[in-house]
Amino acid sequence: MDLQEFKKQYVQQELGVNESFGKIHVFIDFGNVNHWFEEDRQDHDNNPLKDNEKLVINLRKLKEFVDLFSLDSRFYYGHDRQNLKSIGFIRVARDIFGKYRVFTKQIQKIKHYLTNDEFSSNTRDVHEDREGKYILIPKCNFDVEIAVDAIKHSDKYDTFCLLSSDADFVHLVRFLKTKKKKVILIKGGYIVSQLRKEASLVINAQNIKKYIAEIKQRPGD
Repeated sequence: MDLQEFKKQYVQQELGVNESFGKIHVFIDFGNVNHWFEEDRQDHDNNPLKDNEKLVINLRKLKEFVDLFSLDSRFYYGHDRQNLKSIGFIRVARDIFGKYRVFTKQIQKIKHYLTNDEFSSNTRDVHEDREGKYILIPKCNFDVEIAVDAIKHSDKYDTFCLLSSDADFVHLVRFLKTKKKKVILIKGGYIVSQLRKEASLVINAQNIKKYIAEIKQRPGD
């Protein structure tokens, strides 16, 4: 047994992914995944982070991790055509996951009018119109795309693995179960009880932090 095969067996055993799950395909809702560790103040060994450090998802490590237990992975994330960093990020994602495994669309920016209490904690650029002062919050939801792809390709897998905590996927998971599919949910933070109940296996993102995250300096530090 080579080192990679040993690592696969170790990680699958650690996660609780056994042979009964059959062929596994992974669907990554990165708009959700990207925020998993943003409030964390400790690394995976429970060592405190410095004030100028934060945990972020490393895309290459994420791909290597899902490859340890799945046959295919699909990556969903929005882009901003006016932001060179956003376009560059999608290029990197395509290089890592594959050109035809990264699905993207233009981010929409939604106005959010600030209350007096929100001004002190706001870090975004503030705009103003007749109705008051507001910030632009990026929004790009892939619930429909993931649901359509999961159903369209359901003959290719035995287990649907979703990286997300979004309650909107409850109906998709219920439908897949009627088609005799198993469901693995890898989630960060809180999930609604209906989604937890429907999943065959729930994995907490904190338990895979060591595989997919890295420490970086906060911007400006």
